Amino acid sequence: MSRKGWAAAAALLLLASASSAATSVSPATAGYQPVGKDEQGLWAEMEEAERELKASKLLVRDAALNDYLRGVVCRLVTDEKCRATRIYVVRDPSFNASMAPNGLMLVHTGLLLRMRDEAELASVLGHEFAHFERRHTLERLKQARSATGWAAFLGAAGAFPAAFMMVGGYFSFSQDQEREADLDGLKALKTTGYRTKSAADVWANLRAEMDATAAARKVRSRKDRRGMFETHPATAERLAYLQASAASDPDGNRGQATYQAAIAPHWPMLIDDQIKLNDFGGTDFLLSGLASGAGWTGPLLFARGELYRSRGAEGDFQKAAQFYSEAVARPDAPVAAWRGLGLALARAGDAAGAKAAIDDYLKRKPDASDKAMLAMITGGTQ
Repeated sequence: MSRKGWAAAAALLLLASASSAATSVSPATAGYQPVGKDEQGLWAEMEEAERELKASKLLVRDAALNDYLRGVVCRLVTDEKCRATRIYVVRDPSFNASMAPNGLMLVHTGLLLRMRDEAELASVLGHEFAHFERRHTLERLKQARSATGWAAFLGAAGAFPAAFMMVGGYFSFSQDQEREADLDGLKALKTTGYRTKSAADVWANLRAEMDATAAARKVRSRKDRRGMFETHPATAERLAYLQASAASDPDGNRGQATYQAAIAPHWPMLIDDQIKLNDFGGTDFLLSGLASGAGWTGPLLFARGELYRSRGAEGDFQKAAQFYSEAVARPDAPVAAWRGLGLALARAGDAAGAKAAIDDYLKRKPDASDKAMLAMITGGTQ
């Protein structure tokens, strides 16, 4: 699936966030079939998008990760309801998840990077399932059709800015439904014993990350801005009602260790994609926030080394080498930390130290795809 095709599919999936009262039969019911031309047409469009998605190079094909995410959803909504859900993890560093009216759920890798524990993840997945179960997409479609027509509504998902202009007003109808999905998600967290305050933490952390990004770039923070296509309540408003709703709830399960174990195999990819966003302030804040719980682990120190080495400002290679050195001293260090240490030392002028670190890396990963390039950097004969 091309990035253009994926953009169109993703935009269609984003339609899964909004509108009005649920019908009497949940689409999560076993054997459910879409009713009426509108819903049948919407399902047909999403089934085609799902077929393309299955062949996409952006899809993260990891059965263990998918099973883990499915387990969280099933815990929130019961095994019977979650049978209607198909989960796809998409390699995209943005903070996002969405769910289509036919049960297709997308989870972006950028979301996985930002979650600090399973309770935070569950708050987002529960929110998306609420959109699906309440059939919000269908209601949004019906609202939009009066102004745009079916073809224009669907075509706008991947078209030019002029097409987006046609449906700009339509997106504003979803504010109340986003709140509805938030509160449904909170109920699911409480019922299953997760820490309900984690739902508000997700948005508090995102706001702080936006502040850090803005501070590093010396611009105004976007945390309280609402663009034409903003389907969610402003983050300040959302944070306030989530905090108020969970204020009196007892502290529940966070599932931090379980969550970290589930995403550990993908950590180098998550970090690589985040660093390529060229957002030093936001990324440094993000890593420091993740370290605020269990401290600076091997994976987090590796990530910080990658961040500083990527920026390459004065003194950054020395700082990066220090972070990598701390990482490799820990039992949970990613193998890539030895590679990063070698590259940072080489840029800092320590040829002997660089060669030793690269040699150690290649012993740990003899099939490294960049073996020849690393040998050139260190002057070795690998």
